[in-house]
Amino acid sequence: MDVKDYCSNVDMELTVWKAKIFDAIRKADRLGSADLEKVLPNIQDLKMVITELEDRIHLLRTECPMEWKPIRDEIDGAKGSLTNTYDEVIDYIGGTAAPVDVPG
Repeated sequence: MDVKDYCSNVDMELTVWKAKIFDAIRKADRLGSADLEKVLPNIQDLKMVITELEDRIHLLRTECPMEWKPIRDEIDGAKGSLTNTYDEVIDYIGGTAAPVDVPG
């Protein structure tokens, strides 16, 4: 896989995650205050992840660095934590957590 294909694939994957996170936050915002308070730390974590995702997406769209292994390793490491936090929120708010379809 060449660098441009990698950047495009990761861009798509991160954009899907960003949309899923926004949807989970929107659903959590509809919870009553007591329930929302229980997932608030996770929601705050997800909001920080959105900021990081936006930075990564911008980097992938504008620069697509030739040496992408350090960025890939960082993204891959963060995905595990993201998945766990997202799944906890989805489980609590009663949504469905469809798997992210990763192209390529």
